[in-house]
Amino acid sequence: MKHGTFAKRLPATSAAVRVTRGSSSRSRRRLPDMSFQVVTPYSLDEALGALASGEKLVPLAGATDLMVYMEAGTLAPCRFLNLQELDELKPTLSVNGSLTLGAMTTYRDVRVSPIREQFPMLAWAAREVGALAIQSRGTWAGNVANASPAADGVPALMAYDAEIDLWSKKERRRVPLAKFYRGYKEMDRRPDELIAALHLPLPQPGWVDYYRKVGTRRFQAISKTLLAGRILLDADRAVRDIRMVFASIAPYTLRAVQTEAIVRGRELTPEVIEEAAQAIQDEIHPIDDIRSTETYRRRVTSNLVRDFLSL
Repeated sequence: MKHGTFAKRLPATSAAVRVTRGSSSRSRRRLPDMSFQVVTPYSLDEALGALASGEKLVPLAGATDLMVYMEAGTLAPCRFLNLQELDELKPTLSVNGSLTLGAMTTYRDVRVSPIREQFPMLAWAAREVGALAIQSRGTWAGNVANASPAADGVPALMAYDAEIDLWSKKERRRVPLAKFYRGYKEMDRRPDELIAALHLPLPQPGWVDYYRKVGTRRFQAISKTLLAGRILLDADRAVRDIRMVFASIAPYTLRAVQTEAIVRGRELTPEVIEEAAQAIQDEIHPIDDIRSTETYRRRVTSNLVRDFLSL
């Protein structure tokens, strides 16, 4: 296992990390020097052993979220557990009854893989995540672990009934993604556990997918609201099954199980669609922030429900 130091007493010209903070006036001031240690294991067993040591380690995959916190000066000095050398976390993408996304599987891996034909929402979500450089570095597991309420990838994963493999030195367990979040940045993961993989069952014929993100601009913007939906209808347009997952309207990615229950088993008449569009208001908890307002988010989220159920 290799130990190193990252971003310690960085010079102003360092290309690794700019330890500065921007302001609306474009002025910049130097932050205090911060030290970030890096531990690089060369086997999964070494990585799990390091996590079991009791030392606080922050798993480091694509680092696309962590670097934002470092740039803003909001990430306290810590030790990273670098996962880049762990081939066990980079399985070949293929569908054999189910799909496995390893902890180091990136958005671009999915975008260029044939699996996008069977899981189209994953490709749609991957396209929404930042620029090409971010898509090439950012990982699906990292999007889950970051636990942002505005995550682009998590809603698609949850709509596909993804499950999470959580591995530690003591045990391996699997939990549904829909039950993983307990509150804002609160997850069903112990400090000694690593997200090793995500598992998605193979979609059955007849399902229709829907993914719509509303942001300030078409690409490279954080969502104001987002709906990842899947629906299975019978010949009479009655809902046999449904998934509705939202971002940016609650403290965490929200599957709207109450609104799903309202339409499940019923024909999608205009009256039923409107009932669902009103019911979603009781499940969401949007806020006012720098990107949008509670009022706007509520109105547009109901519109997304109407649009989805009118497919």
